[in-house]
Amino acid sequence: MSDERLHLPEVTLVAVTSVAIEATAHAMHRSLERVRFGAAVWCSDKPPPAVIADAVAWHAIAPLTTRDAYSRFMLSELADHVSTSHALSVQWDGYVLDPAAWEPSFLDHDYIGAVWPHFDDDCRVGNGGFSLRSRRLLDVCRALPERFADSGATEDKLICRTARSWLEAAHGIRFAPEALARRFAFEREPKTGSPFGFHGVFNLVDLIDGAASARLLAGIEPRILAKSEHRELLRWAFARREWQVARVILLRMLRRKTARRT
Repeated sequence: MSDERLHLPEVTLVAVTSVAIEATAHAMHRSLERVRFGAAVWCSDKPPPAVIADAVAWHAIAPLTTRDAYSRFMLSELADHVSTSHALSVQWDGYVLDPAAWEPSFLDHDYIGAVWPHFDDDCRVGNGGFSLRSRRLLDVCRALPERFADSGATEDKLICRTARSWLEAAHGIRFAPEALARRFAFEREPKTGSPFGFHGVFNLVDLIDGAASARLLAGIEPRILAKSEHRELLRWAFARREWQVARVILLRMLRRKTARRT
């Protein structure tokens, strides 16, 4: 039987995580249903769940206990796990939506992620939760000057904002223009047409039914979502009368509050 999925032999699908294990596996599974990648790599201290175990290579890593640890791995170690020309990085709340939206020109750039509309300058591309990165960029990121590495920014903001001018001038790194990035993915902006993928739990809950949303949210660690994200999701649930989702979010908020007191 022929495999009619989009074939991207130049791209490695990769997830890096120590948290939200089942949800991250779901994101990889949904992406693998739609695309045949050159490789698929699960970078985690925990083995891949059964839903993807036969479809990915498990690269065991040290536990990533903080966001800073995740950022350091993405900047300094991800290149060790990618042998193709590009890597598609996914997280638990983002995956491939429409393989027909793939454009070969995506591979002409070293970094593509959804546009950040809350910035008002020319460095708005973009979000790292669902992002395409060249192996060249991954190699360059190993040698970021200390003034960038010590900035405290998350890895995607460090690449796309803090160090972007240096990456472009010193290494010729090419960031996708905003118009192309919008065809690649959406996050904090309304989607334009039918993009290749997405990121953001607030988009994820719109794409799956209420019961599935409630199960997913109940299964991830309390501190994965910020207080603002919990509030945003609660407003979404009330507006759509998704009472099961609202109950899960309220319980999560209570657990966060209790954890801070202990």
